[in-house]
This record gives sequence, structure tokens and C-alpha cells, in this order.
Amino acid sequence: MTSRWIDITSTTGETYTGYLSLPPTGKGPGLVLIQEIWGVNEHIRTVADQYAADGFVVLAPDVFWRQSPRIELKYDDVDTPKAFGHMQALDQPAAVKDLVGAVNTLKALPEVTGKIATVGYCMGGRLSYLTAANSPDVAAGVAYYPGAINTVMDQAATLTAPVQFHFGGLDTYITHAVREAVIDTLGDRDETEIYVYENADHGFSCWGRAMYNQNAALLAHGRTLQFLAEHLA
Repeated sequence: MTSRWIDITSTTGETYTGYLSLPPTGKGPGLVLIQEIWGVNEHIRTVADQYAADGFVVLAPDVFWRQSPRIELKYDDVDTPKAFGHMQALDQPAAVKDLVGAVNTLKALPEVTGKIATVGYCMGGRLSYLTAANSPDVAAGVAYYPGAINTVMDQAATLTAPVQFHFGGLDTYITHAVREAVIDTLGDRDETEIYVYENADHGFSCWGRAMYNQNAALLAHGRTLQFLAEHLA
């Protein structure tokens, strides 16, 4: 993949950076890939390259730029508490404005020749949903095990884009009650898809973590690609 860091203009007017990965053809529909709490680390950059290989122009914004620009954390006992600290200190409304700016920045790139979607993991899953609810240019949103998603269900009032959710049935962070809040609010929408992987834990799609579940990850990735193919056509 061809990749580089580029400048992104937030809707607040401030500038920060994101990791851009281009597909083999050099052009295609756009995808804003939203990080977990460990930053735009090697894993997230590899996921961006994976989606680029699938044909998307992928932009992974540096969500924590206001705290520690381009922070890159590992999935270990030293860095994980730092990651949670950054998540807890995040100004969520400002982050959503930054991500809407990322959508706008991506839309303006000459390499983007189609619609734009958002895909996010954990904290990024919640932000993917919120970005879809706050940007008219998001044609579809995907959220993997979105943390605290039940606390932002009021944003569904402004949501017009199709959305897809992936949950692990063994997830103790995102409990059955949290999933039920999503189902109760969005389950009746024709353009909502909700999947629960009963034998998978939180973070099941991340091969850098102990809870990685290849079977669930493959199923979820395939469903994500099908969903994006349907709504970005």
C-alpha cells in the first residue's frame, strides 16, 4: 500500500494529522478508520492498509492529538493504563468535530471517487456512530464493540446513515444491557444491522490482543465489507 501522514482540518478550524492509506488502484470510496484507545499504532495502521487493499481510500485520524500527538501505545501492562487515561481525558464533542473534519478532508482528496463511510473499534466504534450522526457526508457507519454506546443513543435523532454494530457475547465491558439499549433505540430501523458473536470477547477483531478471535473477526470483516459494498455503491 502507498501511505503517508496528511493534515486534517477540524470543523473547529484547527489542524491535526491522520494516516492515509491508498488502494492499489490509487482511488476509490473513502473510509475514516477510527482508532482504539492505543492511538494510531502499528495495528491500526495495518488495519488501514487492509481496508486499502480492499479498495478504499482510508484515513485514520489521530484522535488523541490534543493530548499527545501521534501517541503509539502497546497492548501491555505499562501502556494500557496510559491508553485508558487518554480515553478518560478525551473531549468527546471536540473529537467528533475533529472527525467530521476528517470526513470533509477525505471528501476533498482527488483520490476519493465515491461515498464515505466510518469504521471504528471500541472507543472508535462509539465515535464512528457519533460521526455518522453528525456528518451528512457519511453514507454508512460501522461500530465494533463500541464502548459506552448506550450513553449516546440520543444522537440517533440526527442519524440518517445506515449503521452496523458488532458485539462480543462474552464482553464484560459492553454488557447485554448496553447492547439492548442499541437494539431498543435502533433495532427497528431498516438500515441497522446488529451482530453478536456469542463466543467472542471485547476486542475480538484485534490480532495484537489476547482476546483475538479469528473466526469472529473474519465473519465481522466480511459483513463489514458487504455492508460497505451495499451502501457505498
